[in-house]
Amino acid sequence: MNIIADIANTIIFYLPVFSLIISGCILFGLIFFLLKFNIFYIRLHKPEFESKRFGGEIVADVLRKHDVKFIFTLVGGHISPILVAAERNSIRVVDTRHEASAVFAADAVARLTGGIGVAAVTAGPGLTNTITAIKNCQMAETPVLLMGGAAASILKGRGALQDIDQIGLFKSLCKFSATVDTVRDIAPILRTAIQIAQSGTPGPVFVEFPIDVLYPYHLVKKEVGAKNESKGLMSKIVNWYLGNYVDNIFAGAWEQRDLAPLEPVIPLPSENQVQRSAEVISRAKRPLLLIGSQALLPPVSATELRKAVESLGIPSYLGGMARGLLGRNSPIQGRHERRSALKEADCIILLGSVCDFRLSYGRVLPKRASIIAVNRNTSQLYKMVAVQGETRLNPLKVLSELEKQIPDDAIIVADGGDFVGSAAYILRPRGPLSWLDPGAFGTLGVGGGFALGAKLARPDSEVWIIWGDGSSGYSLAEVEAMNRQNLPCLAVIGNDASWKQIAREQVPLFNTDVACSLSDECRYDKVAEGYGGKGFLADGKSNLEEVFKEARSMYTKEKCAIINALIEETKFREGSISV
Repeated sequence: MNIIADIANTIIFYLPVFSLIISGCILFGLIFFLLKFNIFYIRLHKPEFESKRFGGEIVADVLRKHDVKFIFTLVGGHISPILVAAERNSIRVVDTRHEASAVFAADAVARLTGGIGVAAVTAGPGLTNTITAIKNCQMAETPVLLMGGAAASILKGRGALQDIDQIGLFKSLCKFSATVDTVRDIAPILRTAIQIAQSGTPGPVFVEFPIDVLYPYHLVKKEVGAKNESKGLMSKIVNWYLGNYVDNIFAGAWEQRDLAPLEPVIPLPSENQVQRSAEVISRAKRPLLLIGSQALLPPVSATELRKAVESLGIPSYLGGMARGLLGRNSPIQGRHERRSALKEADCIILLGSVCDFRLSYGRVLPKRASIIAVNRNTSQLYKMVAVQGETRLNPLKVLSELEKQIPDDAIIVADGGDFVGSAAYILRPRGPLSWLDPGAFGTLGVGGGFALGAKLARPDSEVWIIWGDGSSGYSLAEVEAMNRQNLPCLAVIGNDASWKQIAREQVPLFNTDVACSLSDECRYDKVAEGYGGKGFLADGKSNLEEVFKEARSMYTKEKCAIINALIEETKFREGSISV
């Protein structure tokens, strides 16, 4: 009896403690429940159950505030609300035939306008199709916003249609990747993404939109399966969970939020760095300026940069987007013998240029020379360590005639290897931001998308694509998209029936042209006509001047004109890089 009494007394003694522990566990569980399911916020910011508004409208509003004029896309149900709202918001929706072309077009717009390029594609395969183009944006340092659809958040990882780990896929390619979980998050995430894309070293960003944040409340609730009434305890619990899930997506959705652009963060040199650089340049007897694409980035305009370079009077070589910066016939611009000029220089200024394969990884820079490197990317700062044939045309003659024909406001899009390499020597961009090539990634297939974006960014300019016959196969289909949307371009295809840039080194080294040969019967001019354009065949018997004039006359009638130029092999490009 004494033992029982002792136990009873002990329980009575510790009962308040047990009660306190149990109460604490219950309180902790309740708080966890309220926070986990966002009960407080939903109660304070109740969804507008009858509203027919949808998340795509906020996307369009944000883009409009950021002065976005075009969205490039290949349509899909996941992203339809974005496209519909954009059209209503006077943002032109331009559709392509391949998702990569949509990104290439956005890339071109970003380069030519100094703003953000925007592409929207559907989930799964739609996004995977953009990977090469996004990698090109990354290496070319172009600010592009890629918006992708996705399965509803509640269905992720459960085998939903086209459901893959899209964020993981783009994490290494983009400066910023994020998923929008609720409608109220759309504006802040988009503003942050665009700011990051344009800050520091520009580059692509990716924002994933699960389908349920883009469509109206009533439709999402219906698709999720939430019901207003249910029977049975488990049915009620499940129905409450689904209803709360939808309510959380739309809680506070239409409350007023700031949509204005966030100021990009742009690194600037210190006064001391500028002063030291000026002193080094003033002491130099043979300075040399290498200007790359990054020098053309905002906030300094191309016009201001040109004035600064001309006022310095330093001999300059231009590359990438800097081509054309000094006009057509500048006395300070060098076009040939760059390697020899580098050997003689005692001060070399790398203005947005990088010591990658194009500068032999820095090996061409003399050790005795002072090096001034200007680059937004810190890691880049340390990367120091012919006779015409009987039936075919000399490619240099084709390009020389084209050089005479191109007007002063033309934009040249370079998409190819050997033929484009020759064009870089012959064609002279007419001014700043008038030459588009893929950049350091050396991507083939940019032509159609770049031309599409360029024509929209500069509607009054002639857009000329310089295509190799191999590279034209990637995006020749975009001729249909351009014709259909009244966005004509002109193109010259250097048809030597070969992947010549590779064959030039492979054949003498291994004595075989395996995988380098293309059909010598390809009528790219006929292919262009099949897509609604006008095709021209030019061979050794053609009057090139007349061919170019006729092509331009078709262009004025808002039709794409494609010249299939049958060219012969020359020794002009021997020794060029061909990896």
